[in-house]
Amino acid sequence: MSQRNGRRRQQLLVGEKIRELRKARSLTQAELAAKVGVQQSDLCRMETGEYKVGLETLLLILGVFGMNIGEFFQEPPRARDRGEEELLRRWRALPARAREEVRDFLLFKCRQADED
Repeated sequence: MSQRNGRRRQQLLVGEKIRELRKARSLTQAELAAKVGVQQSDLCRMETGEYKVGLETLLLILGVFGMNIGEFFQEPPRARDRGEEELLRRWRALPARAREEVRDFLLFKCRQADED
């Protein structure tokens, strides 16, 4: 594969991932573009791999999604459903102490389920 084709493939993968995340959050291209401060047509070209997503733009998009760059490039072991996405989004918004309380409750419920 030529270097040019490799870059094009990377652009396409990044764009596809942005589209997947946007749709999982029920956002239109116009809504995401407005939140990030780019034209909807540019976002469309980013999603189709026609337009390179700059690092600054990618970080803004990830901010809207509540993700960091490591999470974006890490392939999940399986696709999450909307309920899981919502839980993760809410989890990330909690202060550390509240996260610990939720974690303790979850472990308690798992132990209960194991006993049944």
